[in-house]
Amino acid sequence: MLAKVVSFGLKGVDGYKIDIETDVSNGLPHFEIVGLADTAIKESKERVRSAIRNSAFEYPVKRITVNLAPADMKKEGAIYDLGIAVAILSCNEENKIKNEKDFSFLGELSFDGSVKKIKGLLPILISARDMGYKKFIIPKENCNEARFIEGIEVYGVESLIETVQFLKGEKQIKLVEICKFKDIISQEQFPLDFSHVKGQKMAKRALEIAAAGGHNLLMIGPPGSGKSMLAKCFPSILPNLTFEEALEVTKIHSIAGELDLKQGIVCNRPFRSPHHTASTVSLTGGGTNSKPGEISLAHNGVLFLDEFPEYSRHTIETLRQPLEDGVITVARSNATITYPANFTLIASMNPCPCGNYGSKDKECKCTPSQITKYLAKLSGPIMDRIDIHIEVENVTYEQLKSDKEEESSAQIKKRVDLAREIQLKRFANDKNFSNAKMSAVQTKKYCVLDESGEALLKSAFDKLKLSARAHDRLLRVARTIADLDGEENILARHIAEAISYRTLDRKYF
Repeated sequence: MLAKVVSFGLKGVDGYKIDIETDVSNGLPHFEIVGLADTAIKESKERVRSAIRNSAFEYPVKRITVNLAPADMKKEGAIYDLGIAVAILSCNEENKIKNEKDFSFLGELSFDGSVKKIKGLLPILISARDMGYKKFIIPKENCNEARFIEGIEVYGVESLIETVQFLKGEKQIKLVEICKFKDIISQEQFPLDFSHVKGQKMAKRALEIAAAGGHNLLMIGPPGSGKSMLAKCFPSILPNLTFEEALEVTKIHSIAGELDLKQGIVCNRPFRSPHHTASTVSLTGGGTNSKPGEISLAHNGVLFLDEFPEYSRHTIETLRQPLEDGVITVARSNATITYPANFTLIASMNPCPCGNYGSKDKECKCTPSQITKYLAKLSGPIMDRIDIHIEVENVTYEQLKSDKEEESSAQIKKRVDLAREIQLKRFANDKNFSNAKMSAVQTKKYCVLDESGEALLKSAFDKLKLSARAHDRLLRVARTIADLDGEENILARHIAEAISYRTLDRKYF
């Protein structure tokens, strides 16, 4: 007898339909799964067999063949277990399952018949809904992940027995209720606030500009100057996630298996800080199953790379594509997948291996060749893609002990939000939402200078030997500074401040 149920696979952040075609026929007992399945799927026959028997259902002692169509697409993971088990049971008329074609099935089975949580459910459900599928049976543990998707009916089950009883109409399962993002989003209490940082006025100003325009930033300074603390305070001044942004972030975290299933959705902008010993694959994504890496997990948030030159040269160069295009393409022998990677890069570094180069108080013990080799890991193309470069000096004793109240993150965030509102209105008819992502055409349109500003920019361009890319990024930073000031036009003082964030090009590089 033949039965067919629907499930879904995942390629990158997009789901695709899988038909689970099951044939149970007379012959020597045998269980075969075909359709370009990986090892986890091949092993599902043992899980399905045990789950059916331990759920007190009759397991057919016949020839069982399961085809996962389309046969030319690689299938991965254990998410088809529940669908395969339902299809096998549907072939037995005594089970009286007749409505299995009305639902799509997703879930991994344990030997005892319980249904376990799966990864990547959110992007699968969104893609399936867009294809016209409306009813889904999923693991109960994943229900919170499904409650933000409108236009579908989702039922959470705990076991194979419960699934069969529901399909036969013997048991009612409560429909997963839709939840509004605005009802659960909360103002996160960040562990670090800019009011905790003494001094560092210029660094705070640069970080405010970076947050207001989505600009990448590099901090250069001696050990202990507060670079890491400043970076960790940065998320506290970023604009709140919109629902659309939250869905994009949640998709990636769901695929990577890092989603908090109690919350069901990512409510705050990610802050990823991989160690400098991290491999290239862990940053870019890939591996056997082509999973997203740290670069994609930082999507719509912050990627903080401390001790920037300590990363391998090859790893640093992989940042070129995401910094320019907002995506990362993972090419492997079995698949080529593109993941979103639109993040703000915050990097920090010492001026030399010992950290004292250029210090007024401490002597640098590094040789010129050591300093050159240290800085050489940061290529010109990478530096061009970092909009703001700032020097972070050590805090003085007087600043550290001062009773002066520092400006809080909440106060800075108000200015950032106002600047972002200006940009949203400016780009209302465009796809980008921040000054940092302006195209060359948009830069020319929205970054018009007066004579004094043009003369100042030309002088800086010639003296600092800037590239065309650095020239455009300087204009975008100036546009953000003007937005923070509430100015419609870019003035000479805005250009001057933007230039001050590029002077380290010449000093160090």
